[in-house]
Amino acid sequence: MMGLFGQAGSTFNRVVKPRGSVEDDKPPSDTEPDDTSILDENEGSIIASLISQLRVGMDLSKVTFPTFVLEPRSMLERITDFMSHPDLIFGAEECEDPEERFIRVLQYYLAGWHIKPKGVKKPYNPVLGEFFRCRYDYPNGTQGFYIAEQVSHHPPISAFFYISPANHVSIVGELRPKSKFLGNSVSTNMEGENRVTLLGKPEDGEYIITMPNMYARGILFGKMVLELGDTCIAKNERHGIYCDLEFKTKGFFSGTYNALAGRVRRNSNDIGEVSGRWSHVMEVKNTKTGKKRVLFDAVRDGQNVSPKWVPLEDEQEPNESRRLWANLTEAILSKDMERATTAKSSVEDAQREERKRREENGIAHVPRFFEKVNGRWEPKLKILKDPREATVAVQEWIFPNVLSQSTNQTKDSPSP
Repeated sequence: MMGLFGQAGSTFNRVVKPRGSVEDDKPPSDTEPDDTSILDENEGSIIASLISQLRVGMDLSKVTFPTFVLEPRSMLERITDFMSHPDLIFGAEECEDPEERFIRVLQYYLAGWHIKPKGVKKPYNPVLGEFFRCRYDYPNGTQGFYIAEQVSHHPPISAFFYISPANHVSIVGELRPKSKFLGNSVSTNMEGENRVTLLGKPEDGEYIITMPNMYARGILFGKMVLELGDTCIAKNERHGIYCDLEFKTKGFFSGTYNALAGRVRRNSNDIGEVSGRWSHVMEVKNTKTGKKRVLFDAVRDGQNVSPKWVPLEDEQEPNESRRLWANLTEAILSKDMERATTAKSSVEDAQREERKRREENGIAHVPRFFEKVNGRWEPKLKILKDPREATVAVQEWIFPNVLSQSTNQTKDSPSP
């Protein structure tokens, strides 16, 4: 096995050229054209050079990837994809049946996966102290707020917090991605969890959901395809309701892309079955009645994304994601990879210098928005019970000097 990857550079060179052939330019079966990436000759050479330095099982946290594989936004912003369809969870606290409330939370989670860039791309790795913040203005006159911060660099940890006081929803969590080289693929183990609270039903406690892992396939041969794989768990311990969700990777000879399946159970009794494709339609079937219902239809409803309101870049702080990475984003969008590499290195070099300065002076980094409480990252904010008072407090905490005038924001399109 190790002998094969010791020759990774020569192996890759043999398969780069066929990627340009007419037959090979067709995407793999069961994928959409936007799900795959085809490397040109220069990109292939860069990847080949990179792979020749890797070993199977190697931790990729300190490996610098070429800029053409980057999605033009930070991981801190990418997490907002899960807040794109809030109507699925708003009002869940009004459902009398705890099983129905659980399904509504599950809908929120599953609706966040269909949003992704074209091809196989990864967001920017946030630097320590970087943060992203935004506001949502909903059609019913209510608002939602989001803040994410890179609270640790080694290991990398992104903490995030979303709240819509008027709609009685709060979401707190952290992501701890760990990437490894597996040969013809790169895996990213997405450790961490989402903790959803229905503020109108405090007796429910938390709904906790873990994340599937991600795989970039076809690095050495074949098309490059991004897949979600392995099992994640959704649970509400107060009511004893659980769902084991398996994100299925496609087999070499059979199967389909983007499939998932799961069982919903209450204590030891099965109450539902989840099936479908996270990029298309997902359903749940009631075990008792056999009746099916759609959880989310990404084809029909995927474009109905709640837009974000983000401060203009010149109103942002230096370590705010869009301002911090502005030169890199501009270079990627203009397809100037040389300038993109320079811009990326500039941010990373400044981060190393800052880390060196702290170490020399014995200064520990203290996150601005989050703190560790009993092993979990929590916002440094006490959530008030009154929705109107909570809205004012959250806005002042996240945007202390920015949101005084509504003209000082830019309304976003959903995603790159």
